[in-house]
Amino acid sequence: MAARQGDWIDNDIVAYIAERTSPQPDAALDALRTETSTLGDVAIMQVSLEEGALLTSLTRLVAASFAVEVGTFTGYSSICIARGLQPGGRLLCCDVSETFTAIARRAWQAAGVAEQIDLQVAPALETLRALPEGQSIDLAFIDADKPGYRTYYDEIVTRLRPGGVVLLDNVLWSGNVADDSVQDENTQAIRAINDHVAADDRVEAVMLPIADGLTICRKR
Repeated sequence: MAARQGDWIDNDIVAYIAERTSPQPDAALDALRTETSTLGDVAIMQVSLEEGALLTSLTRLVAASFAVEVGTFTGYSSICIARGLQPGGRLLCCDVSETFTAIARRAWQAAGVAEQIDLQVAPALETLRALPEGQSIDLAFIDADKPGYRTYYDEIVTRLRPGGVVLLDNVLWSGNVADDSVQDENTQAIRAINDHVAADDRVEAVMLPIADGLTICRKR
């Protein structure tokens, strides 16, 4: 999830930022956002406009040739990552929903990135562990079930090349991470991964208050 905004960011400021962020959404991304909005409450899982632009920029900045996404939903974030890949680069998408990824497949075709994306509809941990020995990851984006974050993170960091980046979404969880009265499973899982990353000397990490919170971890 990422479209949810915390109370720490005024909606007018969010709109102001989005309007002045590049690359701007095009017809393919606009159409996907419109289609996803018809799905009801689950549409909140789509990344925000400014976060999508950040994903493209970060992918370009690390010159990623092989990227991984854990949690694809309807495909907005994967389009953004795929557009930032080096020529000939590949994106591996991991998701368990045939329904939502069917929308993603159509969106990838419309956006012209379908040939760059490999989708595995299966538990993400199985897909990650099945990667060839020696396959390094340049960039990864984790935006899936919150209790699984730590397992996905650790599996990815072991394969991340030095200087590679892993991104964790929803790390502020609408501000609930800082509210001790909130003790549901998802909130506790986010707190746990945040603490784990902060103590992990394999990476340098910074948490940004963009959308619902994004942590950027660079492998040392």
